[in-house]
Amino acid sequence: MKANVGIVGTGIYIPEKFMTAAEIAEATKGSWSESAVIEKLGIRKKSIPGKGDGTQEMGAKAALDCLKNTGISAEKIDVIISMGEEWKEYPLTTSALYIQDRIGAVNAWGIDVQNRCCTTVSAIKMAKDMLIADDSINTIMIAGGYRNGDFVDYTDINMSMMYNLSAGGGAIILKKNYGRNLVLGTHIIADGSLARAAGVEIGGINNPINSSNIAVAYKSLKLMDAIGMKNRLNVVSMPNWYKCIDMAFKKSGIDKSEADYLAILHMKRSSHINIIKKLNLTEEHSIYLEDYGHMGQVDQILSIHLGLEQGKIKDGSVISMIAAGIGYVWAVNVIKWGEI
Repeated sequence: MKANVGIVGTGIYIPEKFMTAAEIAEATKGSWSESAVIEKLGIRKKSIPGKGDGTQEMGAKAALDCLKNTGISAEKIDVIISMGEEWKEYPLTTSALYIQDRIGAVNAWGIDVQNRCCTTVSAIKMAKDMLIADDSINTIMIAGGYRNGDFVDYTDINMSMMYNLSAGGGAIILKKNYGRNLVLGTHIIADGSLARAAGVEIGGINNPINSSNIAVAYKSLKLMDAIGMKNRLNVVSMPNWYKCIDMAFKKSGIDKSEADYLAILHMKRSSHINIIKKLNLTEEHSIYLEDYGHMGQVDQILSIHLGLEQGKIKDGSVISMIAAGIGYVWAVNVIKWGEI
């Protein structure tokens, strides 16, 4: 019998603090109104970090929630893949190993991976391939935290696409031959011409923090090539997304017309609606994360977590995780929920 890989369950950590649409509008100093933030950007409120809500710690709290929700013992985890962001408590520390220690996964080894907001979808593909290829690996946890919103300068009008950046943690456990909630096909497309179109401008090797720039360094997430990035994305973004959708379903042996739940990252309202309509679905077939914001690569886990809670995902559901990350990467996978 061919090996299969299934999702055992999810875990989530969301900070208690939130930033409202009115507060976002105020932070833009008049560039955006509260109503525009709600209707155009699709943000009613978004979670923001409180004291102790570091990237690694939020990932660990989500991992603990995942263990509780699934009943999986930490000692049964063979590998931890951290999909958490590079902005974390201490640079050059390994987030997967912090999570390993925090949850007591003493038999696991760990590794950090990064694909920006596509990391969870990419990590699921990696985990599935590892589980099938290696007889010694049976259970993998993917976990991590996100709080890149710390770097957003709301007075930068080019940054409106990132006003939604929020904070939180997510975790998901995959198991070999689980027999249900199968991870099927994945397709990923990258465009390296946009590798440095956006990023944190100050604090790296090329432009280190010093006494003259420290005042702006920690708000320096920028579109470093705003015109070039927007022009390129206008041409390639939606076609690449639709190609990923087509190819992921083709690899899964399922017609995309069978999709009935989309775990989509948070994006502006019009784009969210366009993708859903393109697949001949309605807004009932997804959850728009307007009360959470964009937690980066946590979004897809959060969407599945909420979809299960709200009964939108049930046995027989065909789920597609849809993601995109600056760099630029587009990724889609297909999951068949329920027993084989």
